[in-house]
Amino acid sequence: MLKKAANTTVALALIAGATLATGTQSAQAGNGWRVGAGIAGGLAAGAIIGSALAKPRYYAPPPPPAYYPVPAPVVTYRPAPWTPAWYNYCSRKYRSFNPNTGYFLAYSGQYRFCR
Repeated sequence: MLKKAANTTVALALIAGATLATGTQSAQAGNGWRVGAGIAGGLAAGAIIGSALAKPRYYAPPPPPAYYPVPAPVVTYRPAPWTPAWYNYCSRKYRSFNPNTGYFLAYSGQYRFCR
């Protein structure tokens, strides 16, 4: 594929260069810089056209599978307030937990109820 694109680019460059070179040669014979400018312009035009033709083609992605498994629900266990399990949970989680009120001191400086 790459070799074919390179051949196409070179062929287009030579055709465009020859076209520009013959047009400038017939205007004034003996000016070699015009011939060189024509060939350089032709090579540039051929490179631009050839690279436009040699771009990769992107195809649509394959269709998604017909079945998506449902993820398992995330369950977080928190004991009900004022139960012995709740007291154990809050006292282990928060050092500033007060079992008489059910509140703890948060980092923000406010007291919050342990849930």
